[in-house]
Amino acid sequence: MLRPQLNFWNALAAATGAAALVLGLLPSGVRADVRMPSIFSDHMVLQRDLANPVWGWADAGEEVVVVLGGQKQTAQADAQGKWRVVLEPLPVGGPHTMVIEGRNRIAIQDVLIGEVWVCSGQSNMQQSVSTTKDADLTRHTAHYPNLRVITVPVLGTQEPQEDFQGCWQPTTPDAVGGFTAAGYYFGLTLHQALGVPIGLIHDSWGGSSCEAWIPRELLEADPQYQPLMDRWREIEKNPDANKQQLANQHRPGNLYNGMLKPVIGYGIRGAIWYQGETNAGRAYQYRHMFPLMIKSWRDAWQQGDFSFYWVQLADFTAEPTEPGDSDWAELREAQTMTQSLPNTGQAVIIDIGEANDIHPRNKEDVGERLARWALAKDYGVDIACRSAEYRSMEKQGQKIIVSFDHVAGELRPFDVDEIHGFTIAGEDRKFVVAQAKVVEQDKTKVEVWSDQVPDPVAVRYAWANNPVCNLRSSVNLLPVTPFRTDDWPGVTANAR
Repeated sequence: MLRPQLNFWNALAAATGAAALVLGLLPSGVRADVRMPSIFSDHMVLQRDLANPVWGWADAGEEVVVVLGGQKQTAQADAQGKWRVVLEPLPVGGPHTMVIEGRNRIAIQDVLIGEVWVCSGQSNMQQSVSTTKDADLTRHTAHYPNLRVITVPVLGTQEPQEDFQGCWQPTTPDAVGGFTAAGYYFGLTLHQALGVPIGLIHDSWGGSSCEAWIPRELLEADPQYQPLMDRWREIEKNPDANKQQLANQHRPGNLYNGMLKPVIGYGIRGAIWYQGETNAGRAYQYRHMFPLMIKSWRDAWQQGDFSFYWVQLADFTAEPTEPGDSDWAELREAQTMTQSLPNTGQAVIIDIGEANDIHPRNKEDVGERLARWALAKDYGVDIACRSAEYRSMEKQGQKIIVSFDHVAGELRPFDVDEIHGFTIAGEDRKFVVAQAKVVEQDKTKVEVWSDQVPDPVAVRYAWANNPVCNLRSSVNLLPVTPFRTDDWPGVTANAR
């Protein structure tokens, strides 16, 4: 009875590179059907050099065998019918066939081993290639069969999901228009630079709030989120009247359960994130909430402090005529602060937004600036990735000297000789437009002054929803990160 099965597995071993596997299988009649979630499907990409979990469902107690790339792993379904194996790390390669055998046999075709990244956030991550700059050129050049994307459909729920409807898609002219644009250009840059397969798990929903991507129990346990949770508990008291609110992309935990949970545990290199617009009115709260979200993902994945890179808010709305407060500036500040977490980085795009469109069409630069971080920090490429950032200030008479870190080359204004974007204030906290110039003796510093402020105490740069600013690093032309030297309470300081 076992000989036909042994012949089958020997043939399979030859096809997958696993020489003469003798598996000692039980007769097929005692096995029930094995099932797999959609994340494990044809054309998938597995993370190289990582012990990759693989999981699914079967009858309780059923033995499941997984074969891939010369190795065999076995598991037994638990009392709930769940099973899980962990594949030994594999090098770049493929295409492979992954075979999962119980009573039935599942053959997952065209499996590649390469680099896998999660692409998440709100509408600027969800925005498709077809709606962005040079979409026609992108379509005609989209012949990258080893760059693949799987998209998780939008779903808001308090019930943790185990699966979704989706499939891996290789990059073709017909498919690329529906891909996440920021994610695609990020993945394409990695693919071209590294020469390895790239897999992107696209998991975003337009307009989504950060709290929707966080496990609800973490928010419930923290007193600072009580006002937020109290508002939602009031809504939840009348579920019939608030059915559509309750299933949206703002309810705490909704997207963590509905969209992220089904892919948690899949082997990844890291994540990229484009979100913040919806939380701008609570920017001070975001200082804690965004790091909490990152930590919660890392804890759930059980893959250590994997890399997490995000896009800072672009410039948007009308350019200001006078200096003033800005909730978007405060949100950008919160994003910059989050770089205190290990293995994180921020792509500054204060130069490529559009006043009349919250969805800038230039997603190529967005993806490439994110890719700089991955190439430099994850793949050892000698390339500048971080925008210059404020380090310190020193008052010298009627001027303030601002020093910067992470300057690639030297600081220089872009487009015109004059530096735009600085404001300055005295003890009265009234900011005025300032003059500025790069310090000749040390071009990582800038002098800032105004004849209207004889005794200055604070400087701000690019502090507006849509600031006019033009200071960059000379080597890579990355824009200087918006900042302020003061810690005076902002317009969102008390928003909860």
